Parts: sequence; structure tokens; C-alpha cells
Amino acid sequence: MKSISDKGLTGLIPAEELAGMTGESVTLHGVIQRIRRLGWGAFIIIRRHDGLLQCVMGNEGNEDILEKLDVEQSVEVSGTLKKAGIKDSSINPSTVELQTDSIRIIALPAEQPPIDMTKKVLDLHIDTNLDLRPLSLRHPMERARLKVAETIVAAFRNSLTDMGFTEIRTPKICSVGAEGGANIFKVKYFDREAFLAQSPQFYKQMGVGIYERVFEVGPVFRAEPHQTSRHINEYTSLDFEMGFITGFEEVMAVEIAVLRDCLEAVKKNCAYEIEMLEADLPRIFETIPSITLEEAHGITSEISGKDNTGEPDLDPEEEKILCTYSLEKWDSEFLFVTHFPTVKRPFYTMDDPDNPGTTLSFDLLFRGLEVTTGGQRIHEYDSQVKKIKSFGLDPDDFKSYLQAHKYGLPPHGGLAIGLERITARILRIDNIRLTTMFPRDVKRLTP
Repeated sequence: MKSISDKGLTGLIPAEELAGMTGESVTLHGVIQRIRRLGWGAFIIIRRHDGLLQCVMGNEGNEDILEKLDVEQSVEVSGTLKKAGIKDSSINPSTVELQTDSIRIIALPAEQPPIDMTKKVLDLHIDTNLDLRPLSLRHPMERARLKVAETIVAAFRNSLTDMGFTEIRTPKICSVGAEGGANIFKVKYFDREAFLAQSPQFYKQMGVGIYERVFEVGPVFRAEPHQTSRHINEYTSLDFEMGFITGFEEVMAVEIAVLRDCLEAVKKNCAYEIEMLEADLPRIFETIPSITLEEAHGITSEISGKDNTGEPDLDPEEEKILCTYSLEKWDSEFLFVTHFPTVKRPFYTMDDPDNPGTTLSFDLLFRGLEVTTGGQRIHEYDSQVKKIKSFGLDPDDFKSYLQAHKYGLPPHGGLAIGLERITARILRIDNIRLTTMFPRDVKRLTP
């Protein structure tokens, strides 16, 4: 019999603590990111959980170990932390370095990387980057993008929890699709057909009847045959739904508060990553300007000369024009567009009683891209059944969903934020594939 204890599970020393430990002796582990050999010794940069640490080792007495060192070796280093003024933005902390007494090689790669991981910028064709994703993600800049996304998720959770929301976990194998249409993946589920979830929408609405305010962070799947820089077929959706609203504007107000918390968290917790990526964080105020879709088409038509009046949605060029317009006119990089037509929104979206044919719905545009879709939902049973039928669907196919309405729901609404999209726009990355670990698109199922 073995006795297992938690002795030694003290965690890693974060970079911010190392910065205050000048003069102390430490033993750390990491992976060699790069080596710069000089006549007197070498600078050895090791990759740790929260950045790169610069280690310095002289030749005297260390010739054998220095000769054996190479990139992607896992090592244990021991030495004393000394003050330093490191200008390389990929090094964290930049105010100390490790005067290294000893290095122990723990594990060796089977072969050397096929790409130069020592470059400041990993300048690869995107297909090469994604084909070699288990390796390319080890580059500091690639890691930094995902760290920003992770920080957004944590702040999203914390912000909503502080506002009384309960986190839920909903199934991703479903009997029907929340959005309908053809953009839904079919899967064989034992002896019958099922679908991958396009959205947790139905379950969020059920959750309103349970907890009043709910949220989820999880994957959603869209079988859209797009091969563009703004689409992937599996992405992370940041969803929330809230009850007892008096209008969809309350949903928009909560989003403003959440986004402010997310941006503050990125500013506070990702200073190292933001500096390395040379990103400029947007400002977000207590209000975000809001215009209707009809007004949006009018603005873009006047600027571009292309008349999109009557179109049920915004095209990508219009989104860019509107964001530029919003920044110039209202000093806001964010812009709400509201009142999309009934035919363009899912059957659970509430129609505007004062504007027949339009819905109490909105998109949030940010730096030229739609990053959020939301609105008020139908909460009355008869109204929801009627609208399902108006969409040419059979209410019997939605019996479990309609239970929530049949047994009573308060007025409610919610939204979904695309994590990859908002991360890409914060960091001004053109292709959202670079803001997820292992993207899935029309052609890519690996790694």
C-alpha cells in the first residue's frame, strides 16, 4: 500500500512574485525557448507557465552542460535572482534574471522543431501555423492571445456571478436546433438522429424559470460552409439570460457592465501579454450608442453610395463603416444596432409591438465586426406556439422547450458573445482562428 500526501503541491512561483525576490535562491523548472551563446557563457530563456525567464550562466565549470542544451528541452534550473533591466517584451518578469548555478535536463525532444521558434514574431502562413498547432502555440505571442481569451472568460464569469447569475452547463447533443435552418450538424445518436447544439438558448430560457439569471461558457457548433477569417464551425459562446426585464435595453446594459469588467481584467492581469502583442485596449463608457437597423442602412448608404435599404442584416462592409462612423461621431468603438426584422431572427425572439415586422433584438459591433447577438425573448406560451407555427415549424417538435413557457416564465432576454471574435478585435487580429487553440473550419479537423 502507498500513502499519498499533498506535500510539495505548493504550486509555481508566479512571475510577479519572482520580480520581488531579488537576492533569493530558487529552483524552477521550464522548457528552453531559446539560447544565446556568447564568449563568456549564455543567456538561456526558459518558458514557464506565465512567461519567459532569462537565465544567465557562465562558461567556467559549466562547459559540458551548456554544450548539451538546446531548445524544447525540459530543464530544472537553480540559482539566485538578480536585478535586471530587460527590454525584450517577451520576458516576464523583465526586472530580474536568474544567475544560474546548475541546470538539470529533465526531458529531451525526439527531434528539433521544423520552424524557428526563437523569432520575436512567428511569421508563418496560417495553414502552417495551424497544422503545427501543438508546437506553434508554444511561441510567446501565440500563448499570449489565448491568455487574453482566458482572462475574458474568467472576468465574464466573475462579473455575472457578482450580479446574481448562476452558471449552468447545458447539453451539446440535442434533439432539435435552437436556431433552425440548415447550419446544424447531424450526428447518429444510437438508433436515431440528433444534432450538435447551435446555441444553449432553449436551456438558458428554461434556466430563467429555475434561477432567474443564468449564464454559460461553452462550445457551440454551426454547420456554415464559410471559409472566411471571421467564421469557424466550433467556437466558444459566452451566454447569459436574465428574467424580469422590462425591455431588451436591460440586457444591453448588463453587457456594457460585463464588457467593462472584462476589459479591466485584461488591462490588470494581461499587461505583459498586451505589451508584447502591442495591443491597444478600447475604452468603454457607461453608455454605448445605439441605432436601429434602418438607421444603420441609412448611414452606410450615405457614406458608401451603396443602398442597402430593406436588407434584413448588415453586410461585413457595413459593419466596418458603422464602427468607423461610431468612433468619429460618438468616440465609441462599440455600437449597438437594434430592431432586426422578424424574418432574420429566430422564432423565440419577441416582435416589437410598436414596429410590426421588426424584433426587440440587437447586435453589438466592435472594430468592424459583429461580436454579440441578443434580445428579448417570447415568454408567453400561446405567443411562442403561434410564432413557431408562423416559421413553418411544428410545435410538437419543441414540446420539452415549450414546457418552460407552459408552466410560466417571466419576461426575459439574453445574449451570446463570440469569445474568439471579441478576442480577435481586442487584439486586432484579422483571423479568428488565431484566437482559439485548435480551430475547426470547413476543411480542418486536425490537430
